[in-house]
Amino acid sequence: MSADLRPRRSVLYMPSSNARALEKAKALPADAIIFDLEDAVAPDAKEAAREQACAAVASGEYGGRELTIRSNGLDTPWGEADLRAAAAVGPAAVVVPKVSGVAHLREVAALVGDTPIWAMVETPVAIFDIRAIAAFEQVAVLVMGTNDLAKELRAGLVPGRFPLLPHLATALLGAREAGKAILDGVYNDVKDLEGFEVECRQGAELGFDGKTLVHPTQVEVANRVWAPSQDEITHARRVIEAFEQAEAQGKGVVTVDGRMIENLHVDNARRTLATAEAIAALG
Repeated sequence: MSADLRPRRSVLYMPSSNARALEKAKALPADAIIFDLEDAVAPDAKEAAREQACAAVASGEYGGRELTIRSNGLDTPWGEADLRAAAAVGPAAVVVPKVSGVAHLREVAALVGDTPIWAMVETPVAIFDIRAIAAFEQVAVLVMGTNDLAKELRAGLVPGRFPLLPHLATALLGAREAGKAILDGVYNDVKDLEGFEVECRQGAELGFDGKTLVHPTQVEVANRVWAPSQDEITHARRVIEAFEQAEAQGKGVVTVDGRMIENLHVDNARRTLATAEAIAALG
Protein backbone atom coordinates (compact mmCIF):
# COMPACT_ATOMS: atom_id res chain seq x y z
CA MET A 1 0.00 0.00 0.00
CA SER A 2 1.52 3.36 -0.96
CA ALA A 3 2.01 5.95 1.77
CA ASP A 4 -0.09 8.36 -0.28
CA LEU A 5 -3.13 6.09 -0.15
CA ARG A 6 -2.69 4.62 3.31
CA PRO A 7 -6.02 5.21 5.09
CA ARG A 8 -5.81 7.77 7.89
CA ARG A 9 -9.52 8.45 8.21
CA SER A 10 -9.49 8.17 12.01
CA VAL A 11 -6.33 9.01 13.97
CA LEU A 12 -7.00 8.65 17.68
CA TYR A 13 -5.02 10.34 20.45
CA MET A 14 -4.56 7.96 23.38
CA PRO A 15 -3.17 9.18 26.73
CA SER A 16 -0.15 6.95 27.29
CA SER A 17 -0.34 7.30 31.06
CA ASN A 18 -3.65 5.39 31.02
CA ALA A 19 -2.91 1.66 30.78
CA ARG A 20 -6.60 0.82 30.49
CA ALA A 21 -7.00 3.14 27.50
CA LEU A 22 -3.95 1.62 25.81
CA GLU A 23 -5.43 -1.86 26.23
CA LYS A 24 -8.80 -0.73 24.86
CA ALA A 25 -7.12 0.79 21.80
CA LYS A 26 -6.09 -2.68 20.61
CA ALA A 27 -9.70 -3.40 19.64
CA LEU A 28 -10.72 -0.01 18.25
CA PRO A 29 -11.18 0.28 14.46
CA ALA A 30 -9.11 3.48 14.21
CA ASP A 31 -6.79 3.61 11.21
CA ALA A 32 -3.99 5.09 13.32
CA ILE A 33 -3.17 5.81 16.94
CA ILE A 34 -1.14 8.64 18.42
CA PHE A 35 0.23 7.52 21.78
CA ASP A 36 0.28 10.88 23.50
CA LEU A 37 3.02 11.99 25.87
CA GLU A 38 2.17 15.68 25.70
CA ASP A 39 -1.15 17.38 26.47
CA ALA A 40 -2.98 14.35 27.88
CA VAL A 41 -0.26 13.47 30.41
CA ALA A 42 0.41 15.20 33.74
CA PRO A 43 4.02 16.22 34.49
CA ASP A 44 4.48 13.61 37.21
CA ALA A 45 3.34 10.85 34.81
CA LYS A 46 5.53 11.78 31.82
CA GLU A 47 8.24 9.15 32.27
CA ALA A 48 5.83 6.31 32.97
CA ALA A 49 3.76 7.36 29.95
CA ARG A 50 6.88 7.26 27.77
CA GLU A 51 7.65 3.71 28.88
CA GLN A 52 4.07 2.57 28.26
CA ALA A 53 3.86 4.19 24.81
CA CYS A 54 7.11 2.58 23.70
CA ALA A 55 5.98 -0.79 25.05
CA ALA A 56 2.70 -0.48 23.16
CA VAL A 57 4.44 0.25 19.86
CA ALA A 58 6.85 -2.65 20.35
CA SER A 59 4.14 -5.10 21.48
CA GLY A 60 2.83 -6.12 18.05
CA GLU A 61 -0.67 -6.22 19.57
CA TYR A 62 -2.35 -3.44 17.59
CA GLY A 63 -2.90 -5.22 14.28
CA GLY A 64 -2.46 -3.18 11.14
CA ARG A 65 -3.02 0.20 12.79
CA GLU A 66 -0.44 2.88 12.11
CA LEU A 67 1.22 3.56 15.47
CA THR A 68 2.82 6.90 16.27
CA ILE A 69 4.09 8.62 19.41
CA ARG A 70 3.58 12.31 20.16
CA SER A 71 6.51 13.71 22.11
CA ASN A 72 6.69 16.68 24.39
CA GLY A 73 8.31 19.76 22.93
CA LEU A 74 12.08 20.11 22.80
CA ASP A 75 11.72 23.14 25.06
CA THR A 76 10.48 20.89 27.90
CA PRO A 77 12.45 18.60 30.25
CA TRP A 78 11.03 15.52 28.48
CA GLY A 79 11.12 16.25 24.76
CA GLU A 80 14.58 14.98 23.83
CA ALA A 81 14.22 11.78 25.85
CA ASP A 82 10.77 11.21 24.35
CA LEU A 83 12.10 11.41 20.80
CA ARG A 84 15.11 9.18 21.44
CA ALA A 85 13.00 6.53 23.18
CA ALA A 86 10.26 6.66 20.54
CA ALA A 87 12.69 6.26 17.64
CA ALA A 88 14.30 3.27 19.33
CA VAL A 89 11.08 1.19 19.16
CA GLY A 90 10.33 1.87 15.49
CA PRO A 91 6.96 3.65 15.37
CA ALA A 92 5.41 4.61 12.04
CA ALA A 93 6.29 8.19 12.98
CA VAL A 94 7.01 10.60 15.79
CA VAL A 95 4.42 13.35 16.13
CA VAL A 96 6.09 16.66 16.92
CA PRO A 97 4.07 19.46 18.54
CA LYS A 98 4.28 23.13 17.58
CA VAL A 99 6.71 22.74 14.70
CA SER A 100 8.17 26.17 14.05
CA GLY A 101 10.17 25.61 10.88
CA VAL A 102 12.97 23.73 9.18
CA ALA A 103 15.53 24.42 11.92
CA HIS A 104 13.17 22.80 14.44
CA LEU A 105 12.67 19.80 12.17
CA ARG A 106 16.42 19.37 11.76
CA GLU A 107 16.78 19.20 15.55
CA VAL A 108 14.12 16.49 15.65
CA ALA A 109 15.67 14.55 12.77
CA ALA A 110 19.04 14.54 14.54
CA LEU A 111 17.40 12.76 17.47
CA VAL A 112 15.16 10.27 15.62
CA GLY A 113 17.36 9.16 12.71
CA ASP A 114 15.27 8.14 9.72
CA THR A 115 11.99 7.80 11.64
CA PRO A 116 9.26 9.66 9.73
CA ILE A 117 7.93 12.88 11.27
CA TRP A 118 4.34 14.03 11.57
CA ALA A 119 4.59 17.80 11.96
CA MET A 120 1.91 19.55 13.99
CA VAL A 121 0.77 22.88 12.56
CA GLU A 122 -0.63 24.88 15.45
CA THR A 123 0.99 28.33 15.49
CA PRO A 124 1.01 31.42 13.25
CA VAL A 125 4.71 30.90 12.50
CA ALA A 126 3.97 27.39 11.19
CA ILE A 127 1.22 28.72 8.93
CA PHE A 128 3.58 31.36 7.50
CA ASP A 129 6.32 28.73 6.95
CA ILE A 130 4.02 25.91 5.82
CA ARG A 131 5.66 25.38 2.42
CA ALA A 132 9.09 24.75 3.92
CA ILE A 133 7.70 22.54 6.70
CA ALA A 134 5.69 20.44 4.26
CA ALA A 135 8.63 20.14 1.88
CA PHE A 136 11.02 18.86 4.57
CA GLU A 137 11.92 15.38 3.33
CA GLN A 138 11.36 13.52 6.60
CA VAL A 139 7.90 15.01 7.14
CA ALA A 140 5.33 12.44 6.05
CA VAL A 141 2.13 14.00 7.42
CA LEU A 142 0.97 17.42 8.57
CA VAL A 143 -1.36 17.44 11.58
CA MET A 144 -3.52 20.47 12.31
CA GLY A 145 -3.54 21.52 15.95
CA THR A 146 -6.68 23.62 15.75
CA ASN A 147 -7.13 24.17 19.50
CA ASP A 148 -3.69 25.71 19.92
CA LEU A 149 -3.94 27.59 16.63
CA ALA A 150 -7.23 29.17 17.73
CA LYS A 151 -5.66 30.10 21.06
CA GLU A 152 -2.67 31.74 19.37
CA LEU A 153 -4.95 33.66 17.00
CA ARG A 154 -7.43 34.57 19.77
CA ALA A 155 -10.03 33.11 17.44
CA GLY A 156 -13.28 31.48 18.43
CA LEU A 157 -13.87 27.74 18.11
CA VAL A 158 -17.33 28.05 16.60
CA PRO A 159 -19.55 25.86 14.44
CA GLY A 160 -18.40 26.09 10.84
CA ARG A 161 -14.89 27.17 11.94
CA PHE A 162 -14.99 30.29 9.77
CA PRO A 163 -12.20 32.02 11.80
CA LEU A 164 -9.84 29.12 10.97
CA LEU A 165 -10.80 28.38 7.36
CA PRO A 166 -8.13 30.58 5.71
CA HIS A 167 -5.43 28.90 7.79
CA LEU A 168 -6.75 25.39 7.18
CA ALA A 169 -6.76 26.14 3.46
CA THR A 170 -3.19 27.49 3.59
CA ALA A 171 -1.95 24.34 5.33
CA LEU A 172 -3.76 22.19 2.75
CA LEU A 173 -2.08 24.08 -0.07
CA GLY A 174 1.32 23.44 1.49
CA ALA A 175 0.61 19.75 1.96
CA ARG A 176 -0.64 19.24 -1.59
CA GLU A 177 2.23 21.20 -3.14
CA ALA A 178 4.67 18.91 -1.30
CA GLY A 179 2.67 15.74 -1.98
CA LYS A 180 2.12 15.07 1.72
CA ALA A 181 -0.89 13.85 3.69
CA ILE A 182 -2.64 16.24 6.06
CA LEU A 183 -4.99 15.55 8.98
CA ASP A 184 -7.75 17.80 10.26
CA GLY A 185 -7.77 18.91 13.91
CA VAL A 186 -9.84 17.54 16.76
CA TYR A 187 -13.48 18.17 17.66
CA ASN A 188 -13.73 18.81 21.39
CA ASP A 189 -17.35 17.99 22.28
CA VAL A 190 -17.24 14.20 22.44
CA LYS A 191 -20.99 13.99 23.16
CA ASP A 192 -21.99 15.95 20.05
CA LEU A 193 -21.61 13.33 17.33
CA GLU A 194 -23.95 15.21 15.01
CA GLY A 195 -21.78 18.31 15.15
CA PHE A 196 -18.71 16.13 14.82
CA GLU A 197 -20.04 14.57 11.63
CA VAL A 198 -20.77 18.01 10.17
CA GLU A 199 -17.17 19.05 10.85
CA CYS A 200 -15.85 15.78 9.40
CA ARG A 201 -17.76 16.40 6.19
CA GLN A 202 -16.39 19.92 6.04
CA GLY A 203 -12.86 18.57 6.49
CA ALA A 204 -13.34 15.93 3.82
CA GLU A 205 -14.78 18.49 1.40
CA LEU A 206 -11.85 20.83 2.04
CA GLY A 207 -9.48 18.01 1.11
CA PHE A 208 -8.11 16.64 4.39
CA ASP A 209 -7.06 12.99 4.40
CA GLY A 210 -8.67 12.25 7.76
CA LYS A 211 -9.24 13.61 11.24
CA THR A 212 -7.51 13.46 14.59
CA LEU A 213 -9.84 12.28 17.35
CA VAL A 214 -10.03 12.63 21.12
CA HIS A 215 -12.52 9.86 21.93
CA PRO A 216 -13.24 6.32 20.68
CA THR A 217 -16.90 7.19 19.98
CA GLN A 218 -15.71 9.43 17.13
CA VAL A 219 -13.96 6.65 15.21
CA GLU A 220 -16.98 5.21 13.40
CA VAL A 221 -18.14 8.57 12.09
CA ALA A 222 -14.69 9.56 10.77
CA ASN A 223 -14.22 6.16 9.13
CA ARG A 224 -17.57 6.47 7.38
CA VAL A 225 -17.14 10.05 6.20
CA TRP A 226 -13.66 9.50 4.75
CA ALA A 227 -14.51 6.21 3.01
CA PRO A 228 -15.94 6.20 -0.53
CA SER A 229 -19.63 5.28 -0.47
CA GLN A 230 -20.93 2.39 -2.56
CA ASP A 231 -22.56 4.92 -4.90
CA GLU A 232 -19.22 6.71 -5.34
CA ILE A 233 -17.46 3.41 -6.06
CA THR A 234 -20.09 2.41 -8.62
CA HIS A 235 -19.89 5.81 -10.30
CA ALA A 236 -16.09 5.66 -10.41
CA ARG A 237 -16.21 2.31 -12.18
CA ARG A 238 -18.69 3.65 -14.71
CA VAL A 239 -16.49 6.71 -15.39
CA ILE A 240 -13.42 4.58 -16.01
CA GLU A 241 -15.29 2.08 -18.17
CA ALA A 242 -16.93 4.80 -20.27
CA PHE A 243 -13.67 6.66 -20.77
CA GLU A 244 -11.77 3.52 -21.77
CA GLN A 245 -14.48 2.59 -24.26
CA ALA A 246 -14.40 6.07 -25.76
CA GLU A 247 -10.63 5.94 -26.11
CA ALA A 248 -10.81 2.54 -27.82
CA GLN A 249 -13.31 3.98 -30.31
CA GLY A 250 -11.17 7.05 -30.97
CA LYS A 251 -13.66 9.42 -29.37
CA GLY A 252 -12.39 12.57 -27.69
CA VAL A 253 -15.45 13.27 -25.56
CA VAL A 254 -17.50 11.01 -23.32
CA THR A 255 -20.40 11.72 -20.98
CA VAL A 256 -21.64 9.86 -17.91
CA ASP A 257 -25.04 10.80 -16.46
CA GLY A 258 -25.11 13.80 -18.77
CA ARG A 259 -21.78 15.17 -17.60
CA MET A 260 -18.68 15.49 -19.72
CA ILE A 261 -15.79 13.31 -18.51
CA GLU A 262 -12.18 14.45 -18.84
CA ASN A 263 -8.85 13.01 -17.72
CA LEU A 264 -9.10 14.69 -14.33
CA HIS A 265 -12.41 12.94 -13.62
CA VAL A 266 -10.84 9.61 -14.55
CA ASP A 267 -7.90 10.29 -12.24
CA ASN A 268 -10.34 11.06 -9.41
CA ALA A 269 -12.29 7.89 -10.17
CA ARG A 270 -9.15 5.77 -10.06
CA ARG A 271 -8.17 7.33 -6.75
CA THR A 272 -11.63 6.56 -5.35
CA LEU A 273 -11.25 2.89 -6.25
CA ALA A 274 -7.68 2.73 -4.94
CA THR A 275 -8.80 4.32 -1.66
CA ALA A 276 -11.62 1.80 -1.29
CA GLU A 277 -9.18 -1.05 -1.94
CA ALA A 278 -6.72 0.32 0.62
CA ILE A 279 -9.46 0.55 3.25
CA ALA A 280 -10.59 -2.99 2.47
CA ALA A 281 -7.02 -4.21 2.86
CA LEU A 282 -7.04 -3.06 6.49
CA GLY A 283 -9.58 -5.78 7.16
